[in-house]
Amino acid sequence: MANLKLTDVGKAYGGTVEVLKDINLDITTGELIVFVGPSGCGKSTLLRMIAGLEKITSGELQIDGDRMNDVPPAQRGIAMVFQSYALYPHMTVRDNMAFALKLAKKSTEEIDAAVNRAAKVLQLDEYLDRLPKALSGGQRQRVAIGRSIVRDPKVYLFDEPLSNLDASLRVATRIEIAQLKESMPNSTMIYVTHDQVEAMTLASRIVVLANKGIAQVGTPLELYEKPENEFVAQFIGSPAMNLLPGEITGTGPVTRVRVAAGQGEIEAGIPTRDSDMGLKVNVGIRPEDMVQTDAENYAFRGEVEIVEALGEVTQLYFAKESPESASVIGKLPGIHADVRGKTLHMTADPSKVHIFSNGHSLLYRD
Repeated sequence: MANLKLTDVGKAYGGTVEVLKDINLDITTGELIVFVGPSGCGKSTLLRMIAGLEKITSGELQIDGDRMNDVPPAQRGIAMVFQSYALYPHMTVRDNMAFALKLAKKSTEEIDAAVNRAAKVLQLDEYLDRLPKALSGGQRQRVAIGRSIVRDPKVYLFDEPLSNLDASLRVATRIEIAQLKESMPNSTMIYVTHDQVEAMTLASRIVVLANKGIAQVGTPLELYEKPENEFVAQFIGSPAMNLLPGEITGTGPVTRVRVAAGQGEIEAGIPTRDSDMGLKVNVGIRPEDMVQTDAENYAFRGEVEIVEALGEVTQLYFAKESPESASVIGKLPGIHADVRGKTLHMTADPSKVHIFSNGHSLLYRD
């Protein structure tokens, strides 16, 4: 449907309060791009800038090679789905979906064909003559999406569309959005969420926003397995990645690190240089990658303070050595309800160990 290109895009309010800067991003036809990041990072602001609802302060937005900075929202070929359904309560589902086409003075035949086509895709055929009050929250959100589909836009924008649904409806509607994307393989979609599960399961690529810019762009598994920096390492994944201070004691294709919270040395499958010997680093290990060990070398030793037995996994919260030290969490498969109060030795496979220096992964150095 459309290619988008953002070049050095920035947003400032009043000329002094800078919200976003130097946003460079290429989005190709057929992608479902998800914007994630902490509250206040500018996710929705960036989406609204693409839609034309917020003015671009600097840089350039192109859609299919055409500059869009000063093009009115209605002429950008974009449809947006908001957090609230914003349905007309006195109109049927059919009339809600057809409203924009009627305003555009489309023929009755065109309108009926577009509404019926969208209703079939969204499985709303049997609800077309109902009022919104007779629908569930998930069905109302599908109607809101249907209003976008009938317009046949170049780009679909979703601004946290599932945030008003309860947990079970979120899961069901998330699956429906994934199925919708499968049925529209050439549609370009940009989706804003704070929910990691939505991001990881829906996205072709994820854009992580932080500190007024882009922290990393990549597929869900790229961000999970190879984070470029500590922020992404801890933002992607739940619970967050453990970061343990350490020192490099051996360099080469496989790096040896002495972890302050452990004993001996552990290995990381990350190449390092001779000049890295003695470098102070943070060792990153995801809770689900930590395993118990009886070996002399281990990454972490701690007393289990809290146990969360979730059935399929058990989350272990280790006691802090001091108020200033970082929390360490382990996530073991199965049930381990009897480990509370015990001191465990934990380690990880070298391929699952990350090394960060000054906040950045050594894997991505030039």
